[in-house]
Amino acid sequence: MAELRVRSVLVTGANRGIGLGLVRQFLQMPNPPEWVFAACRDPKGQRAQELQNLASRHPNLVITPLDVTDPTSIKAAAARVEEQLGGSGLNLLINNAAIAKMSTLDGETLENMIQVYTTNTAGPLLLGQAFLPLLKKAAQGSPGSELSCSKAAIVNMSSSGGSIEEVYVWDQGQVVSYRCSKAALNMLTKCQSLGYREHGVLCIALHPGWVKTDMGGPRSQIVRKLLTVEESVQGMLKVLSSLSEKDTGTFLSWEGKVVPW
Repeated sequence: MAELRVRSVLVTGANRGIGLGLVRQFLQMPNPPEWVFAACRDPKGQRAQELQNLASRHPNLVITPLDVTDPTSIKAAAARVEEQLGGSGLNLLINNAAIAKMSTLDGETLENMIQVYTTNTAGPLLLGQAFLPLLKKAAQGSPGSELSCSKAAIVNMSSSGGSIEEVYVWDQGQVVSYRCSKAALNMLTKCQSLGYREHGVLCIALHPGWVKTDMGGPRSQIVRKLLTVEESVQGMLKVLSSLSEKDTGTFLSWEGKVVPW
């Protein structure tokens, strides 16, 4: 596998599932990042125990308080990361935090839509805005003009469930608010790719596959192949290591295949 080399990375929703898997994989790299920022809502809580254990063994892991639905929390996290980086930029922002509400089209509610959109779509928007100065700084400090994840990138964790063309496994799980939020996240990714290209920031939407996690697991019986966290994360990091200028603004799977919008 081609190795993704970054000096610094921030992962949201890093206390469990895919987020925790990403953090583990970054720390295990032959040339790990100088700084791995693992962001979650309650760094000292029981649900972050595995992160705490990792941090005790890896001095380059910084657990960062972050509620992606709270603009004040986002700004505070950006300030903490900037201080820790000490004048250098942030190479990679992975917007992984997400929620899903199991509901049908007839049973969907305004409350669900607002809560899911706030986390899955508005959160990545606000994080992109807050961390853009650090991403720009990383891009400016990297050699060459070509876009890449080693230079500066925003990775938005999307889902084939948000594909308007496929509407994957509709009959088995409607989850309307989740689907709509991910379709909107895909549009946000495209907008970010257009708006941030001039700053040297690559932007991509990634489908991690159907993964055996707290979120993906309950639907395992309707999916042909359920991935482990390790399989998904290793595949995604291989994809990220290969991205270039031509890939910004696209929607790819953990295997590097184009996912239809």
